[in-house]
Amino acid sequence: MAHGFTQPGGVRPTSRDVARVAGVSQATVSLVLGEKWRGRVSERTAGMVRDAARELGYRPNLAARNLRLGRTRTALLVVPALTNEFFARVYTGAATVAAEHGFGVVLYPSPEGVGPAKDPFASARAALDGVIASSMAAEALTAIRGTDLPLVMLDSDPADPGAAAHVNLDIADGMRQMTDHLLSLGHRRFVHLASAISSWTFDVRARALHEALRTVPGAVVRTVSAPLEVNGAREAAERALAAPEPRPTAIICDDDIIAAGACKAVRRVGLRVPEDVSVTGFDDLALATAVEPELTTLSLPAERVGERGMAALLAVLEGRRPEEGDLPVRLVVRGSSAPARIV
Repeated sequence: MAHGFTQPGGVRPTSRDVARVAGVSQATVSLVLGEKWRGRVSERTAGMVRDAARELGYRPNLAARNLRLGRTRTALLVVPALTNEFFARVYTGAATVAAEHGFGVVLYPSPEGVGPAKDPFASARAALDGVIASSMAAEALTAIRGTDLPLVMLDSDPADPGAAAHVNLDIADGMRQMTDHLLSLGHRRFVHLASAISSWTFDVRARALHEALRTVPGAVVRTVSAPLEVNGAREAAERALAAPEPRPTAIICDDDIIAAGACKAVRRVGLRVPEDVSVTGFDDLALATAVEPELTTLSLPAERVGERGMAALLAVLEGRRPEEGDLPVRLVVRGSSAPARIV
């Protein structure tokens, strides 16, 4: 693209320069670079403006623009923990989409997603454009809800009326996939090693598991609560294996971390995974392939969750309808599940 237009050394190009090179008005440049051109400007014209801006090295003055719009171009992402890989991937997805639109994302932890999550700023309304909350209990966000900022909930109760948008995974279908896999291997005696954290996503896993087994002849499932950490999960699994009831042939875990603890428990009581007891996880964290045998688990598209969450917040801010529909999850079969050994 050669328009014969050059900038004097050291002079920062302006939107007027972009308009001159592209052969359009400054108003058109503002629409295109502000991502508000659809329905007002043709694809061809938008492309000419972007090409001109790129050629000139033009960068909009976001500070001045934000003052005009009354926007900070900052979103808050609230997560239950900073150390969990799933939430790190959610942040990566959200931050990627945010950067494409000139936004930043501030990451903020709330203990276990139960809360309470305090307002991290003297005035969240003045510091933020909106909030995205991942896997959080509704009551944990009371302080943030009080700011009247648009709130997008991820992996949370879709019936919550206080959210401007929801982005969810098809958690129930994932648990059905796992249950069908184990049933096809002949398993009928199950322990559900359930997360002790009370949240919508774990409640859905429990309901889906029980519904899937309810009509299966001879199927029995026993629920055992476990903390979301390896040693606590190991202790819970050891208690389940030592119970007087017939030994389970499969342990279905709410999370890969819990599953790692269950695998340790099976070995500690002198049994083998998967020859004696199959163990399955949920999330497909890096841990799933670090343990031996590698975990059969459900792969959740965490980065896509973050991307959709940020896109939903942008849509709300612009008065558009966010994309709808749950994100699919995928069963990944590895070495920790095998045909049931009936004893």
